[in-house]
Amino acid sequence: MRQALSGLCAQMTGAYSIPAEQFEHESVKRGLRNTDGTGVIAGVTRIGSVRGYHMEDGVPIPEDGRLFYRGIDVMDIVRAHREAGTFGFEEVSYLLLLGSLPNESQYASFKELLEEGRTLPDGFFEDMILKAPSQNVMNKLSRSVLALYSYDPSPDDLSSENLVRQSIELIARLPVVIADAYAVKRHYYDKRSLLVHAPTQGSVAENFLHMLRPDNCFTREEALLLDLMLILHAEHGGGNNSAFTCRVLASTGTDTYGCVAGAINSLKGPLHGGANQKVMEMFRDVYANVKDPTDEEEIFGYLCKVRDREAGDGSGKIYGLGHAVYTISDPRAVLLKQCVASLARKTAQTNAFQLMERIERQGIRALYAKLGMKKRLCANVDMYSGLVYQMLGIPEELFTPLFAIARIAGWCAHRVEEALTGNRIIRPAYRAMMDMTEYKAVGDR
Repeated sequence: MRQALSGLCAQMTGAYSIPAEQFEHESVKRGLRNTDGTGVIAGVTRIGSVRGYHMEDGVPIPEDGRLFYRGIDVMDIVRAHREAGTFGFEEVSYLLLLGSLPNESQYASFKELLEEGRTLPDGFFEDMILKAPSQNVMNKLSRSVLALYSYDPSPDDLSSENLVRQSIELIARLPVVIADAYAVKRHYYDKRSLLVHAPTQGSVAENFLHMLRPDNCFTREEALLLDLMLILHAEHGGGNNSAFTCRVLASTGTDTYGCVAGAINSLKGPLHGGANQKVMEMFRDVYANVKDPTDEEEIFGYLCKVRDREAGDGSGKIYGLGHAVYTISDPRAVLLKQCVASLARKTAQTNAFQLMERIERQGIRALYAKLGMKKRLCANVDMYSGLVYQMLGIPEELFTPLFAIARIAGWCAHRVEEALTGNRIIRPAYRAMMDMTEYKAVGDR
């Protein structure tokens, strides 16, 4: 078997080889990016906006990053809730999905719907989560979302009322599915006791910590910090890979569950939502391979090896650095870095935070040393989000699923917007590069 597969792999390598110059010759916009680094315009959205530069005479000029939800600066939303000491993810979900901030009665009704929606369909846990465990929670989440189709009395109804109902239920249910899937994974793969908690009232952040912690205990400060993470990850414009995946699927007229499952599988990738885990893997790798973690020059030298595929995971990527849109700064990373600095002092993890700062500085320096200054680089949200989760005592297997808990709000908004306004299947073109040949019967080959 192995020998046969080896031969097939060798044949496959040649069949899928396309020289880089082919892309350049045909002016292919790889990754749907223009040559100046800007994104190819694929649609119009009123949901979210990411700004990291402005254009002057056709040239992108770097600027401090800003993130907007329905035209409102996310930092203003964060500031208001931090000053009031209130949870804001539910408000953000309402804003993204329904287009405006709710008044008091609308907000109360929305939160009530979310609490009601946390109850999974009868038999769902036993049949769809417990009986088919997965060692990867994102894989289990994707399958569970697809399975919810079978429990929906109107899964293919594309009316706005039905789309909103499905969206609210998914925002409510994803945290429950993830907490249950992790409990089952922990039991079957880690050989730990099976502890499954029923969902409770309160905010999404409070409910998730209640279900995750074996003793249901958490502090309000912990829940508010998790709520902040959910707010910052809820949406990032239609151009991010998972939102675009959701919109591509929605453009075909398929059901909501199929659209969201596709987005989840997109987010699972290490170049998208899985990057926060890769940052923590890189952090441990640097710590294990530099003799003095306080020596900036030694860290720089090692990150140069990572950059050149001589160390690390062999990808050549320094995770947590660089972004498709942000240039000078990622506002989410700036805020989380401040949170980590404060939290590190309270949890006696100052050394970990300071090492991550050195990795950020020397990683940017290492990339500039090879690539030059043709593209501005900054730390992105993944650089410090993993440290926040780690300091909250959240298992690494849940870093990316927590991203999904937040981003479901944005995905559902994009799914609805595409379904109600797109009216055309998304189908880009690929340039065919092949030699034309005649078919030969098997005996003549």
